[in-house]
Amino acid sequence: MMADTAAQLIDGKAFAAGLRARIADAVPAFVAAAGRPPGLAVVLVGDDPASAVYVGSKGKATVAAGMASFEHRLPATASQAEVQALLARLNADEAVDGILLQLPLPGHLDEQAAVATIDPDKDVDGLTPVSAGRLALGIAGMVPCTPYGCLLLLQDRLGDLSGKDAIVVGRSILVGKPMGQLLLGANATVTMAHSRTKDLPALVRRADIVVAAVGRAEMVKGDWIKPGAVVIDVGINRLAPAEGETKGRLVGDVDYAEAAAVADAITPVPGGVGPMTIACLLRNTLVAAHRRAGLADPEGF
Repeated sequence: MMADTAAQLIDGKAFAAGLRARIADAVPAFVAAAGRPPGLAVVLVGDDPASAVYVGSKGKATVAAGMASFEHRLPATASQAEVQALLARLNADEAVDGILLQLPLPGHLDEQAAVATIDPDKDVDGLTPVSAGRLALGIAGMVPCTPYGCLLLLQDRLGDLSGKDAIVVGRSILVGKPMGQLLLGANATVTMAHSRTKDLPALVRRADIVVAAVGRAEMVKGDWIKPGAVVIDVGINRLAPAEGETKGRLVGDVDYAEAAAVADAITPVPGGVGPMTIACLLRNTLVAAHRRAGLADPEGF
């Protein structure tokens, strides 16, 4: 199938592996300067199976990079006060440089209030109001991991993004909005669009860079793509099982087969953006550790 497509595959898995290796190489210098490893604390409330798998993966990646991993689990019945009290203790813990609250939380909890409890300087997920404000103002702070990973893949493929016409399809606080800010910061010309945008295909056709993060399976079609564009597909959707399948295949927000015949380069699903998230989480933890220790940001990150 790959041989029939025109687009180059953007291998997020390989890029993320290289980034994680560089982070691991940089940790010993921090340990020598600070007398301790960078520390990442992950908080899981409840027993959602997918969240538990993600937390386990993050813990393993943290340890593999030479960092300290602190895992905290609260029951699904935990109160708002209990969750925020734990986050406050982690804010005060000098061994912890990064705090990640695994979302979604059980339905009775206020996610926004819980996230806002996290010290912005330890907010390695980049989701606090202060982190969002810093990003909008161009002030150094923590940047959400998934959009930052997208930016790294784009810069690796295209180099300087100045003057590029980019469109972000999707306006979530997790990906779409910070992705737009990051592209503006890289001097791209950015259109923010979503599922209710009028004549969305025509807007997408103008773009040199297409970032799809709308959460609709294969919504962006091949004839929406400008020839030679670079396509970053953030979506991950599971289709209904076909006859004879036990579970449906995973697809992105872009019709991969159609878009790959037109684009210059495209991320696959899975194996594109996904692996970058944990790698950028480790990157954010390393940067946060340096800043908290009064050290200059590590070079190359």
